[in-house]
Amino acid sequence: MPRTKHSVASHKRKKKVLKQAKGFVGGRGKLFRSAQEAVNRALSYAYRDRRVRKRDFRRLWIARINAAARVNGLSYSRFINGLKKSDIEINRKMLSEIAINDADGFAKLAEIAKEAQ
Repeated sequence: MPRTKHSVASHKRKKKVLKQAKGFVGGRGKLFRSAQEAVNRALSYAYRDRRVRKRDFRRLWIARINAAARVNGLSYSRFINGLKKSDIEINRKMLSEIAINDADGFAKLAEIAKEAQ
């Protein structure tokens, strides 16, 4: 029985990694070992940061809502509490958009939240 060589599989694996490392600077894009380390790190950061992005956007929306609520004489927590008490279910992303693009509409929501307190 002839001995098996793994050259086809290893070339394929190396080619795949180097293709993923395209655009990396220096040896990280050219040398297999460096490229493999860089690609593995990049993929793990990408996986982690897809979740972190959601947290970051929520923080941004809350900061915007807080700023708009304070202009209308409420803190963020009192504003959200007032909306919940008056059975208004608008998510933070939409509240943030309303705060930016429709100040009058946000002021009406703030009044409703104040009355519910």
